[in-house]
Amino acid sequence: MDAEAARRKQVAPPQEKRKRGRLELRRIQDRTSRQVRFSKRRSGLFKKAHELSVLCDAEVAMVVFSPAGRLYHYASLGTSNPLAGGILNQSEEEGQESESEAHSGSLQQETPEPEQIQGEVERNQQEQEVQHHMRTRLKDNIVKTKKLTDGTVRYAQQGRGFVVTEENPTTTALIASVQNSVSEPYDLQQALKDPGWKQAMDEEYSALQRNQTWELVPPRAGVNLIDSKWVFKVKRKADSSVERLKARLVAKGFKQRYGIDYFDTFCPVVKPTTIRIILSLAVSQGWSMRQIDIQNAFLHGLLEEEVYMRQPPGYIDPNKPNYICKLKKALYGLKQAPRAWHSRLTRKLQELGFQASVADASLFVFKQNGLSIYMLIYVDDIIIVSSNDSATDKLIKNLADDFAVKDLGNLEYFLGIEVKKTREGILLSQKGYALDLLKKANMEKCKAISTPMSATDKLSKNQGTTLNEKEHFRYRSTVGGLQYLTLTRPDLSFAVNKVSQYLQSPTDVHWTAVKRILRFVKGTIDYGLQIQKTPSVMLSSFSDADWAGCPDDRKSTSGFAIFLGDNLVAWSSRKQATVSRSSTEAEYKAIANATAELIWIQALLKELGIYLHRPPRMWCDNVGATYLTANPTFNGRTKHVEVDFHFVREQVARKAMEVRIISSKDQLADVMTKPLSKAPFVKNCSNLNIGTLL
Repeated sequence: MDAEAARRKQVAPPQEKRKRGRLELRRIQDRTSRQVRFSKRRSGLFKKAHELSVLCDAEVAMVVFSPAGRLYHYASLGTSNPLAGGILNQSEEEGQESESEAHSGSLQQETPEPEQIQGEVERNQQEQEVQHHMRTRLKDNIVKTKKLTDGTVRYAQQGRGFVVTEENPTTTALIASVQNSVSEPYDLQQALKDPGWKQAMDEEYSALQRNQTWELVPPRAGVNLIDSKWVFKVKRKADSSVERLKARLVAKGFKQRYGIDYFDTFCPVVKPTTIRIILSLAVSQGWSMRQIDIQNAFLHGLLEEEVYMRQPPGYIDPNKPNYICKLKKALYGLKQAPRAWHSRLTRKLQELGFQASVADASLFVFKQNGLSIYMLIYVDDIIIVSSNDSATDKLIKNLADDFAVKDLGNLEYFLGIEVKKTREGILLSQKGYALDLLKKANMEKCKAISTPMSATDKLSKNQGTTLNEKEHFRYRSTVGGLQYLTLTRPDLSFAVNKVSQYLQSPTDVHWTAVKRILRFVKGTIDYGLQIQKTPSVMLSSFSDADWAGCPDDRKSTSGFAIFLGDNLVAWSSRKQATVSRSSTEAEYKAIANATAELIWIQALLKELGIYLHRPPRMWCDNVGATYLTANPTFNGRTKHVEVDFHFVREQVARKAMEVRIISSKDQLADVMTKPLSKAPFVKNCSNLNIGTLL
């Protein structure tokens, strides 16, 4: 019996459970009704206090409740009515369902003293402490300042500027850097008042005078007179510390007129493929790589046209205030300044025995008695690759006779590209540039992702909502920055090319795709292009195409990757200009584009004195396109292909190139034509020599 009773006690029947539930529900309802009655009673007491104050011709200045809401005290100050104060007591029998309000008030004939009011308040507080035993930190004035870990700096209006509210070393250092930072002036007057910027302007003006950039002449009628302005820039070191203040006088070249004070403006710059080829040869041969900078390069260019300019602002000659400047040498801002500088440098290098390359006009080659020197010129930044270090020193000394040359030592940083030495060779990285790009997009703390594009989603111009003008500008700026990042990141080529197709009218869907690319960059911030020693100089190319991959116009995307030995030196991902009617046609067009690049690289290597022992080899994963390169006849279905790309067959017939078939899973150019999932994407990136120092 005892066991049975225990079992019944442990397992209650359903009727008992329902009874207990009803009782619990009734308790909750009673508690809720008491809370509602308490709120209504308090509102009624406020109303009665207001009516009494109106009767007494006074304003309620203070109302004090007891913790249970039974007592309140109101007081009115600053009035002569003797009925302007009182105490109302309200009592209620605990547990009764019907409310019986007992209003007993005592109206004092004299205005209560402030001490009485304060005493009543203290008694109410003591009553609250007796009834409520729970203590809180706020009651005991225990406050802990919140520590900010996201880099936020508190701003307090104590005097001016930032105020440190807690002892945080990171916050203190950040605030110190903000307070001690050097800002660029907004206008000329602000710069003239600052001693540092005034000194920078004096140095620039003195350099222009020593260089004999202009001569003062009386005003002439009928000439196009342009203006000038000062541009200020804070030059910083790699650790963001201030290196020097730079002030530059810039001519307003937009006021020039074609045919009057300028004609040709084109200035060649070295191609990225040329840079990678030269660096690959230098690493393989163990040659030295040096870098120099020409200070005020444009000022060395000689002008062939007559250009007149007003005197610089803030530096007008007091003896000849009405005279104008007739420029004898180029000045920053002039339309012909880059071309004039390149012409001057070309003449100097030709005097030293260099020859300009036909394949790349910014590459100069010197070969004599077993000595080889290559010079890569990008405006005023110059890379010197030489087989002899002493010859490089002599060359720099000869250039310093005519120009202000700054020797930067071994190649470490060029055009935003960091050159880091490894055990196998060098690593070309754009980590600093990528960090700046993430900062401008406010995504420096975003979550990383493994691929730059989703393998399932298809972007279209009709997706999403069109961005406003401000967001449109941010989209164009970010995509433009990503395009420059592809100089060392071939794994971004297809994704960046895809989002670049919507620059005219981007939508929020396109912006989401751009942010995904930035998230991938955040996760691979240390990655770059590896260039290692390779004994082979064989050219091999991988060509691929994604037939009708664009949902908007059904045009195909072609891509290629070209290797010099084991080093990747050229790649491309681009939408084809015309619609292909078959996958064979799309693949054949991709082969034609890669063939054109191979022909150019062969011509460049020939000028460098490097001859290939075997013809370049083209790898394609389309059988039809491979057979088409060797088929001696065309039929009606391939007639249009013959008109545009017959030179591919000519190269094959001359034994200048070989086209071989390759499996799709081994096609390295696959990452240039379509988005891939994680596994094949990582495999392709590894085969393209994309890695880190770790």
